[in-house]
Amino acid sequence: MLRNGMGNVMDTMRRTLWILALTASSLLMPTANGQQRAAHTNPLNQEPLVRVALEHLHELDYDGAVERFEEVRRQHAGDPEATALLLDATLFRELYRLDLLDTTFYANDGFLTGKHPTPEDPQARDRIFSLADEAVSEADKRLQANPRDVDALFARGFARSLKAVYLAMVERGFMPGMHLAIQAKDDCKDVLEMDPEYVDAKLVYGVYEYVVGALPWGFKVMIGFFGITGSKDKGLALLRDDGNRGSVTSVEAQTAIALFLRREAKYSEAIGIVHQLVERYPHNFLFSLEEANLRKDAGEGMRAVYGYQSLLLQAAKPGYFYEPHLDLAYFGLGDSLRGQRHFGEAAAAYENAAFSPTAGAELKRRSLVAAGMCRDLSGERKEAMRDYQMAIDLGADSTQSDLARQYLRKPYKEKQPGN
Repeated sequence: MLRNGMGNVMDTMRRTLWILALTASSLLMPTANGQQRAAHTNPLNQEPLVRVALEHLHELDYDGAVERFEEVRRQHAGDPEATALLLDATLFRELYRLDLLDTTFYANDGFLTGKHPTPEDPQARDRIFSLADEAVSEADKRLQANPRDVDALFARGFARSLKAVYLAMVERGFMPGMHLAIQAKDDCKDVLEMDPEYVDAKLVYGVYEYVVGALPWGFKVMIGFFGITGSKDKGLALLRDDGNRGSVTSVEAQTAIALFLRREAKYSEAIGIVHQLVERYPHNFLFSLEEANLRKDAGEGMRAVYGYQSLLLQAAKPGYFYEPHLDLAYFGLGDSLRGQRHFGEAAAAYENAAFSPTAGAELKRRSLVAAGMCRDLSGERKEAMRDYQMAIDLGADSTQSDLARQYLRKPYKEKQPGN
């Protein structure tokens, strides 16, 4: 029983971290009397160069965002918010390069328990860790002078949450990552206690509330003895307010809401949120990809297929997307075609994903194994064995390689209902 309890704790920690990871200009929300209520934020966040940098970030022009945030940091030396913003762009540029920003990978708990080795770039890792540590150090210095400096406290929580994301998603260091994530939540909670209108702090705190609130009742009772409580409704309320009014985390808050709705199979509402993001950021490849992903999960079959195909056509237009990862679109297309039992076409889409120049090692393995399974279902055993062997050659110690070895020995067959 103790072993099962600890396993649940670890899964909860992992789930919290990936949701934090997958999470614009300030919006205003009407109050009860119809007036607009502005959120509070660090004045730096409203400077023109920061707003332009955020636009580049949300269109996935990471290089353009990093360049501008570097300049912001030079102009605001010692401000932890400037360092945290640069860290945000630097981190997500690396996660995108590694193909770790497609929510399909996290739609089930296989990500939490399986073996998914990720090749780490030591220089990128050191830069991310250095920026995170510098932001915390800069914030601590200001907090020593003024413990109620909410700007510094938010920047520290923001930086801690970003470092936790890297630890969990790239290094799969869930325990140290969770330790930082809890510290980040505490910082953001303290910010809101001092200033309830500091809306950006609601992202990390809202995610925490929702995740803990979504746990099974018996498990919540157990962790409640340690003072750990949460509420799904409170978490969503925090995130919705941030999505409406946040200065630097509004887009991430909307993304988090869509993720939660997807896991709850509330696809229609999730599609509505993501479609608004697509309209606002038409050159953000991931938002368009997510809309197609949601239609696939909603069972919209051929509509999802057309969504992926449309995305690939848009990507063929020079300059429409910044460095689109076509492998992700091909993988989703393969999933959709497979769901429609077009196994030959699905296998071809998966193979296109595997051989795309932007595909990371994990996606290559997943794509090749999926392609092999579809080839088996199409009666193309020779081609299936080729795909399985290529998956194994990409790395023997992984969950996908284990599956490939299994299907090399015995062809894949669909599970029959009831089995």
